[in-house]
Amino acid sequence: MSAQNEAAPEASTQTSASGAAGGATQGPKTQIGIVTSDRMRKTRAVKVARLEPHAKYGKYVKRQTTYLVHDEGEKSHVGDTVRIEETRPLSRRKRWRLLEIVAKSRYSNVAAVEQIEGAGEGGPQS
Repeated sequence: MSAQNEAAPEASTQTSASGAAGGATQGPKTQIGIVTSDRMRKTRAVKVARLEPHAKYGKYVKRQTTYLVHDEGEKSHVGDTVRIEETRPLSRRKRWRLLEIVAKSRYSNVAAVEQIEGAGEGGPQS
């Protein structure tokens, strides 16, 4: 019985040591965002919004980051909701790739989307 008791702790320490030493790796980061620009070839600008607490007041503030995303098939368009995945650097600013299109935009006309986004910013259109 003592041989079994000795073997069991060794096995458990080996699994925990391999996990702590980096034996099991995490997958790449994924985000969900909205395509804001499709004017570049095989590249999309995707805006990802997040909520984070204000450092002093604790109120949640909306923050957003724009990522340049590689879209090999040029399948996504402005207004589409997409899932992106972190990858190796593909260019100076492009470090994400398109995984899937979660939802297509309701608007098929790019001008309509830009007009709607511009109307929300306020100020006169000249």
